Amino acid sequence: MSMMQEFKEFAVKGNVIDLAVGVIIGGAFGKIVDSVVGDLIMPVIGAVVGKLDFSSLFVVLGNVPAGTAMTLDALKKAGVPVLAYGNFITVAVNFAILAFIIFLMVKQINRMKRAEPVVAIAPVATTEDVLLLREIRDSLKK
Repeated sequence: MSMMQEFKEFAVKGNVIDLAVGVIIGGAFGKIVDSVVGDLIMPVIGAVVGKLDFSSLFVVLGNVPAGTAMTLDALKKAGVPVLAYGNFITVAVNFAILAFIIFLMVKQINRMKRAEPVVAIAPVATTEDVLLLREIRDSLKK
């Protein structure tokens, strides 16, 4: 079997295709969560805490050249080492929200699975013809 043929069999297996679809949907879902966090939740948190923007939180770890603005972008462009812990807070909040949303989805799916009624199939009653044929068969065996 050639390597191309083996690769083709591997690539078209259901699990690989399902995984690819999951990755694509996950990427799109991640963008939605980023928007929810950045556009909806963080402004509310900022309003409650006092217009706090987590992405602008940082600690300068080196010497700042004269004339460099004390913003994260300006410091990074100047090559100053910066501990940008605000970005970490934003990513952590995004993760917590994403994990919570996935938890709610899985919980709902499990609830729907449990709610499906189990239909028991009743045994089919034996017809008179079948009973008669069985009697004939049994009498022939004797």
